[in-house]
Amino acid sequence: MNKTADVIIIGGGIVGCAAAYYLAKSGTKNVIVLESTKSIGHGGSCRNGGGVRQSGRDVRELPYAMYGIEHLWPTLSEELGVDVEYTQKGNLRLGKTEAHLKKLQTLADNAKKVGLGVEMVDAKEVQEICPYLSKEIIGASWCPTDGHANPLTTTLGYYKRSLELGVSYYTDAKVASLKKIRGKVRQVILIDGTVFEGEQVILAAGYESRAIARTVGVDLPMTRLIDEMFVTEMQPHMFDIMLGTAAADFYGHQAHHGSFVFGSECGYEEVTDMDDPSKLYTNSMTLSASCRAVMDYVPCLKDAKVVRSWCGWLDNAFDGVPFIGPCLDAEGLIVACGFTGHGFGTAPAVGLMLSQMVHGEKTVVDLSALAPNRFMPNK
Repeated sequence: MNKTADVIIIGGGIVGCAAAYYLAKSGTKNVIVLESTKSIGHGGSCRNGGGVRQSGRDVRELPYAMYGIEHLWPTLSEELGVDVEYTQKGNLRLGKTEAHLKKLQTLADNAKKVGLGVEMVDAKEVQEICPYLSKEIIGASWCPTDGHANPLTTTLGYYKRSLELGVSYYTDAKVASLKKIRGKVRQVILIDGTVFEGEQVILAAGYESRAIARTVGVDLPMTRLIDEMFVTEMQPHMFDIMLGTAAADFYGHQAHHGSFVFGSECGYEEVTDMDDPSKLYTNSMTLSASCRAVMDYVPCLKDAKVVRSWCGWLDNAFDGVPFIGPCLDAEGLIVACGFTGHGFGTAPAVGLMLSQMVHGEKTVVDLSALAPNRFMPNK
């Protein structure tokens, strides 16, 4: 077991795997990735609905979301040697009430200020874009450059290519703490006492990042929330666009093989008995509510059978956007967590920029608004 590296990455999800790939591609010879579970991508990376979107985001996220969609996603299958099933056919975010439309209009107006091509469309235009939707929909935001991809093949694609480039992965490697040596974060200590040492450490372990960062005096204010997914039996081809709603009660798309994949929240998740992170099971009450939400917007799916459901943990940042960047009060530590359910589609861009941070390069877009120290006490 090699216990020293130029860069140690904590977290074997898509962000960690992408960072490992771009580091190895850029010439970093010795990269170690530590994953706490038995499998790569065990967390939210492989438990989401695959949205690759810009619309509906906080404006602080838009620059790197837009960069990834313009420069990275279109050629990612060829680069990774795996079909990531990237489909760029647009995203409708649907509304049924005037309050919904007001919310969507605000999001669209804010997005247009930073250069995103997103427009409001009326009920007639919604039906022209996707005639399978409910006639109760009175309008939507429409972003034609949004899309979707396969989270499993994308995550494993980054893993496979980084392995080929020499990255070392260790599973069942749960981190207990970090340690500073002469004022700089250099050591990563596992719960069994094993010590890894690196010139720089990237912390991309989802919600678990908070406890790990606290061991060197860094707090990343976030909470944990269950996000549920389900997939239907295969259906005749209907549409290739991504769907979302102003009320955020579901999102999803039709996969290449015909099944529909939906992610959802009904509001009840926060009060269900899900305190143990190992209990990744769905709830009959929340799942049925999610199905009703889908049927309200896509009535033609009312008789479609649900063949599988699953869930995963979201790391919800206090202000709804992630923590990405070096920690000012913990030299040598770079964090990337708190993605609040928005992390899959931006992972290629985030992985690339983490590599740039390690090398001391200017990132492709300005990330200062997402700095980990933005909640530091100032009194």
